[in-house]
Amino acid sequence: MNKLHKNVWILTLAQPLLMSVNSMVVLVGGIVGASLAPQENLATLPVASIIIGTALCVVPVTLLMKRFGRKRVFLIVTFLSAILASLVALAVYNQSFYMFCGFVFLLGIPSATVMQFRFAAIESVSTDLIAKAASTVLVGGMVAAYLGPEIAVAGKDLFNVPFTGSFLLLGGLFILAFLLLLLFQNVNSEAEVSKKETRSIQQISKQQVFWVAILSASVGYMIMSFIMTATPVSMHVMDGHSLEDTKWVIQSHILAMFIPSLITGFIIDKIGVTRMMLLGLLAYLICIAIAYAGHDLNNYWISLILLGVGWNFLFIGGTTLLPLAYKPEERFKVQAINEGVVFGSQAIASLSAGWVVFALGWEKMLLFTIPIVIFQGIVILNWSLKSRKAKTAT
Repeated sequence: MNKLHKNVWILTLAQPLLMSVNSMVVLVGGIVGASLAPQENLATLPVASIIIGTALCVVPVTLLMKRFGRKRVFLIVTFLSAILASLVALAVYNQSFYMFCGFVFLLGIPSATVMQFRFAAIESVSTDLIAKAASTVLVGGMVAAYLGPEIAVAGKDLFNVPFTGSFLLLGGLFILAFLLLLLFQNVNSEAEVSKKETRSIQQISKQQVFWVAILSASVGYMIMSFIMTATPVSMHVMDGHSLEDTKWVIQSHILAMFIPSLITGFIIDKIGVTRMMLLGLLAYLICIAIAYAGHDLNNYWISLILLGVGWNFLFIGGTTLLPLAYKPEERFKVQAINEGVVFGSQAIASLSAGWVVFALGWEKMLLFTIPIVIFQGIVILNWSLKSRKAKTAT
């Protein structure tokens, strides 16, 4: 019986240590931002900063791994990230908003790096173990949902300036990740770059499935980031819910983003990717309705869980459809466009969330997302109907 390569287990243990930066910044970024920002509508800029940093670092980190190997980049990034976390702590201690945003932006480097873990795991196993390796590493996302907010709260009062200690504890997690990744082994990929002639992006983009895939993932990320980024500000700063309750809501949301991945493949087999994506949009609509109905803890909690499930169905659905739009030799340029659009949309949503929630309020902010959900539903249904007609015709 084949066993998973030790790399898979190393990456599974290291992933939540690095990924905790995201869940921690989501919880703490808006709260610290609200106390330091020169204008209240800039409160969520720190959360947007790490998302923008991640988007800008994804391609450079990947190219560096191609040139120097995964292990070397993993080790350099985790070591430098521990230093970065200390600098963020210093910014908080000095109560410098723009210094805080700048160093949080640079935390996009470990955030971008951890996205490569699933590919490193897949490369370490035989073809028949790829799914198992990917799902095993995915467990790290669930642990990170708990770990990031927990260290944020644990370190909140270690110093006289709140949350200074939280980022020092985060630096400790990066050091632990560095020690684990010392055990990682580079695996030589035998994949060859195809010399076949490829189509232009203009030709590829004429396929409707290309846009359905990209828009599904982008809309999923856009709405999720828009509501998620504004939640700690609305819940803790504006509504006065405790930090513990806010932490619990964010943790539940991030868990809801990752847990469905364990059965997403089964769902696609049973009802198809189109219906799954439509269920994701339905989850978004119910999320908006519950959040709009009131500001109680349960309204935030249930709506953020549904937000996580909706994101999972749309993002996984879009990812599943994307290979239908390209040939193997075209995969890199299509995937690059997909990542650029997805993370660009996420960054715009996060940047605008703080301004919208303060300027318009929580309810109007939620209503703002409904036309986007409806638009994506029309896109998916239109493609589904045309695909059925094409199959019937043949």
